[in-house]
Amino acid sequence: MLRAGMLRMTATALAPNGADLAWDSLRSELQRFVARRVPAPDVEDIVQESLLRIHRGLSSVRNQGAVVGWIYQVTRNALADHLRAARPSEELADTDLVEPIDPDDAAFKRLASCISPFVAMLAEPYREAIELVELRGMTQTAAAAALGVPISTMKSRVQRGRAQLRELLERCCAIDLDARGHVVGITRRTTSTCSCD
Repeated sequence: MLRAGMLRMTATALAPNGADLAWDSLRSELQRFVARRVPAPDVEDIVQESLLRIHRGLSSVRNQGAVVGWIYQVTRNALADHLRAARPSEELADTDLVEPIDPDDAAFKRLASCISPFVAMLAEPYREAIELVELRGMTQTAAAAALGVPISTMKSRVQRGRAQLRELLERCCAIDLDARGHVVGITRRTTSTCSCD
């Protein structure tokens, strides 16, 4: 963490009503903070971006007591943006995005038994993408290689296929999710003729 006392003094000086702008002091503190998180060649770029964002947004901070936390958050955001930009083509694993689903969960099993007929209703490029990625468990990179298409094309097909599949499922059933996005219940709509029971 940044040295709390020094940062508080700097933040107070930077606050909208402060008389003395302590940018050099802040730069030193942010360099130490960022240097522990990224390789040395990246530090100055991230600090410069952080200082620019702090300068632009400083007047919007209404509570002087919140300036320190705000500076941390601005710097963390600049750091995250820099790291994201450094690896734009890296594919995230499903486990990076959501908690794993319990395949033994009763509601999940009911929903899974209904999926195949709906997947078969999708248009060809989306059906094939969903079958490979969702039903066979291939990564999007492996599925793209298997079909001889660019990874961006596969990602687009999977995304659109998921959206179409969700629409088909929601026409048939009301799907109840918990706060983590896990299926907790399925109720067939009264007007539906699908087989999700």
